[in-house]
Amino acid sequence: MGDTRYSKQRELIYDALARTKEHPSAEMIFHELKPAFPSLSLGTVYRNLNFLVEDGRAICIPSTVNRYDANTKDHPHFLCISCGRMYDLDIVTDQSSKEAVEHLGYEVHRLDLIFNGFCPNCLRKGKDKC
Repeated sequence: MGDTRYSKQRELIYDALARTKEHPSAEMIFHELKPAFPSLSLGTVYRNLNFLVEDGRAICIPSTVNRYDANTKDHPHFLCISCGRMYDLDIVTDQSSKEAVEHLGYEVHRLDLIFNGFCPNCLRKGKDKC
């Protein structure tokens, strides 16, 4: 595992991640924090997000650009293909897929489910106008 020492920058990055439901990318967190912390680098944000994922305090959601979430419980997401927003879905996921994979001899640590499509907001505005 990586550096386990306390890091003020790591805590700032985690706090920024924990206070949003936006599922930000590293770049989004960097742009949010940079004005208040001019010495912050994008590399520092990436390193600390990777540490938080390894440490179990955050998850990385693979997409065209990796997104991060401080909610580490297994839960599904919805990624809007029009506006790019990612949402937590408050639905129960079917564990049968996990069990089927484990039956094939794999060890499953997380069950990540990402739905892609158009969010209700984009559907109201018109899919290509969002």
